[in-house]
Amino acid sequence: MNRIVFDIETLAYPLGDFDQVQQDYLMKFAGNDEEREEAKRRMNLNPFTARIIAIGMLNPDSNQGKVLYEAPKTEPELSSDGAIEFVSCTEKEILERFWETVSHYNQLITFNGRTFDAPFVMLRSTLLGVKPIRNLVPYRYSAKEHCDLLDQLTFYGATRKFNLDFYCKSFGIKSPKADGVTGLDLAELVEQRRFMEIAEYCLRDVRATAELFEKWKSFLSFE
Repeated sequence: MNRIVFDIETLAYPLGDFDQVQQDYLMKFAGNDEEREEAKRRMNLNPFTARIIAIGMLNPDSNQGKVLYEAPKTEPELSSDGAIEFVSCTEKEILERFWETVSHYNQLITFNGRTFDAPFVMLRSTLLGVKPIRNLVPYRYSAKEHCDLLDQLTFYGATRKFNLDFYCKSFGIKSPKADGVTGLDLAELVEQRRFMEIAEYCLRDVRATAELFEKWKSFLSFE
């Protein structure tokens, strides 16, 4: 079976980009400054209030892949081992190239992709006029089309959920957060135009997910 791991990075639009009615709705339950900041952070998680700034993809069998990241156009770059291509795009181009790439793979592999990455990609595509070419959220109780490792490692919600960092440390996999960058740093990196650092962070997430998939496939996959 040919398969691909993917992961996205997102960034909320400034609150001021929305009209007053929308702002009131987004801040409806924010009664103090701390709650307002938390409400703003949650905007990063919704395709109607945030955009995609990077998508990383990796074939776990060949270890080849690409990262599409939002940045002014430059010539594509290769990683030091030549296995990963970094391509700067607009968000719409990121989505167009993503759909073109995943069309060649039977199985999608994600961490929490069913409830975040997949619906986010499908809805952002729709909002930008890019037609999704397949359903990224197929029948849940099978890993054949979409293997969401959070589903698999919790036996579809039967046990406690942990984040990717926690699972990686538990399985002896280098955490994608080990180099000091987290999702909370993305706004600052964009402001400072450190776009390649965002792409590299996204790649670390994808590689960690691929390693976690190998652990699951070796010991817990029964299909």
